[in-house]
Amino acid sequence: MNYVSTRGDTTPQSFCDILLGGLAPDGGLYLPESYPQITKQNLAEWRELPYHALALRVLELFITDIPACDLKTLIDRTYTAHAYRWCRAGRDASDITPLTTLEPNFHLLELSNGPTLAFKDMAMQLLGNLFEYVLAKRGADINILGATSGDTGSAAEYAMRGKKGVRVFMLSPHGKMSAFQRAQMYSLTDPNIFNIAIRGMFDDCQDIVKAVSNDAVFKARYKIGAVNSINWARVAAQIVYYFKGYFEATQTNDETVDFCVPSGNFGNICAGHIARMMGLPIRKLVLATNENDVLDEFFRTGIYRPRATAETHVTSSPSMDISKASNFERFIFDLMGRDAKAVAALWAKVDAGMSFDLSDTEALKRLPEFGFVSGSSTHADRLATIREVWTQYGLMIDTHTADAVKVAREHREQGIPMVVLETAQPVKFAETIQEALACDPVRPKELEGIEARPQVVEVMPADVEAVKRFVAARCV
Repeated sequence: MNYVSTRGDTTPQSFCDILLGGLAPDGGLYLPESYPQITKQNLAEWRELPYHALALRVLELFITDIPACDLKTLIDRTYTAHAYRWCRAGRDASDITPLTTLEPNFHLLELSNGPTLAFKDMAMQLLGNLFEYVLAKRGADINILGATSGDTGSAAEYAMRGKKGVRVFMLSPHGKMSAFQRAQMYSLTDPNIFNIAIRGMFDDCQDIVKAVSNDAVFKARYKIGAVNSINWARVAAQIVYYFKGYFEATQTNDETVDFCVPSGNFGNICAGHIARMMGLPIRKLVLATNENDVLDEFFRTGIYRPRATAETHVTSSPSMDISKASNFERFIFDLMGRDAKAVAALWAKVDAGMSFDLSDTEALKRLPEFGFVSGSSTHADRLATIREVWTQYGLMIDTHTADAVKVAREHREQGIPMVVLETAQPVKFAETIQEALACDPVRPKELEGIEARPQVVEVMPADVEAVKRFVAARCV
């Protein structure tokens, strides 16, 4: 399996090469030359597999340059019950992604049972093990530069802490995450972890990461890598739980399902798109946004209009406070028939602060083939949904999952299973849970009082050169 760039660089790249490299040299994102196709026999053989065995079957289709026995060891180390935390109170520790049925044909797929209580752990824990393995094989080291709107940062830092040959420099928007999210990141004292709070929004952090990654000289000198979902390995690992969710929500492989996904950076739902392209029987992919509805606007109108920092709303589902979804380029590449020249032209506009309009194009006429529909949610919707789910089902959900439940209800159809991807445990957004329910969410004992722990973070302006200087000074 080789990989190509969404912007035209067709130099064949192996999985391990793009794992360490992040962005392609032309600024594009990597995708497989073609998507592997699964058969009915594959579905029949995979249906009863535990999560780690299913992950091996899916990921070995994309990772062909790691020996099979080594890949199995890495996956088992990541996704077995004893490997880390994969367990929520009252759950069977072997059930990595349990399905919770709210009512017939309406389910939540729990993805937040990892060490940082967010779905990002599902991919990031594997990424940490892959990095350590490949770096050891090559006798190399890497400096990871990432951006987070809340959950990616802590998931990356917990996955990479103590890993040999790895330093992490994580950018986050100053004062824009929840107190719990900040504490998870800033209270870490591992010598290979560095937190940088940028005065701005997530998009400013993401722009800095891309600017540094596009500086070929700096990137090579300081061995800069990426763990954001611009890294293909993140997306590949997330494909697995769409298969698991499908199997859990159906009785036979003749059924179809809908998935509803809260989406800010388009990485989570991009994995669902790829699972569907591989042949998994997904009927619809329902994209849910918050007040930052750039993606919803595109699927309704065909216009992709990233907002300026000043126009980006600060909301109670902060991990989706994003107006430029980096993974959206991967989907547009497929929508445009893999026309890399056209994609490069569109993203030249985006990178220049402009929008693009596909509303009257042949590409948009193909949109129904990809199964996407969308909707948005507000703070008032969020509070109401949290209350309704608590009252009706006795289940407490986080703010992002609430956005998805609200939008999923708008797109449910009789007889079709709807699977909502749960993204985080409620304790990560305790302030909004308190506002909605007048009570505090339960938290794991090991995270009690985390907000009171000493925190270490460097606050900086949204300045690419300042970040470069910070990184360079710590990589000597």
